[in-house]
Amino acid sequence: MTRPVEHEAASLARDGYCVIEQAADPALIARINAGLDARFAATPMCQGNFYGPRTKRFGTLLTRAPETAALVMNEGVLAIVEGVLLPWCDRIALNLAQAIEIHPGALAQAPHRDQDMWGGPKGTIEYLVNVMWPLAPFARENGGTRLWPGSHVDPDLIDVDDADAIVPRLMPGDALLLLGSTLHGGGGNRTANPRRGIVISYCLGWLKPFELQWLVYPPAVARQFPPELASLVGYALHRPNLGNVEGQCPSLLLSEAIPDHAPAIDALRPDQAEAVAAFVRGQLGEMG
Repeated sequence: MTRPVEHEAASLARDGYCVIEQAADPALIARINAGLDARFAATPMCQGNFYGPRTKRFGTLLTRAPETAALVMNEGVLAIVEGVLLPWCDRIALNLAQAIEIHPGALAQAPHRDQDMWGGPKGTIEYLVNVMWPLAPFARENGGTRLWPGSHVDPDLIDVDDADAIVPRLMPGDALLLLGSTLHGGGGNRTANPRRGIVISYCLGWLKPFELQWLVYPPAVARQFPPELASLVGYALHRPNLGNVEGQCPSLLLSEAIPDHAPAIDALRPDQAEAVAAFVRGQLGEMG
């Protein structure tokens, strides 16, 4: 990692969030934003108090706004995310890529932790890292993301005071990273204009993602992705042997010609492969 990325990674671990200023070219963000105008206009408001009846959301951004691939694959962001998640998995996966537009009159969203979508134990591992990319300036007045610093330390902390929340001021090109264990929520929009942003989320590779990537990006679509992006959306095995197709890596489905008969192939971590090999050697020795 570069020194600035190391600094932000330390802030993320300490506070539960960090901001990388100008992590992407603002011109790229402007193109993505303009390209989503028609989609935002056609998307109905959300239903339910959590998403909010004055908010619009939609996913499938890698096909609806292909340039978001540059955000998903941002090297500095991925370096930090992998540092957080790889201690608990063999590889990371894309959890979601979603556009959000908070309209005037929207109320503040209930404080929540995104890791709570999974029922596993909390407080020992991190399940995901979210990255918010503003498409327009974020501020407290227009519904900027509210955060409770340090809330990632206590997974049982739920009852928080809104006055204790911070709202980082963000500009297009900035990236706000927050842990899945950090309490946060969209803010209320007290201005006359919608507030737009994109959230890109990464999770442990053995989890079922929020957005079912292999359905959102079926083989005919993912075949057009670079190999690293196809792997991130699910066309890769998670050792040992998890997520296979006919005993092989699901990247098999991206081939021009998919064999009708294929052998199942071990996909083990090195330590597991050596343990199995030692077991086999022991049996062969007994036979000899």
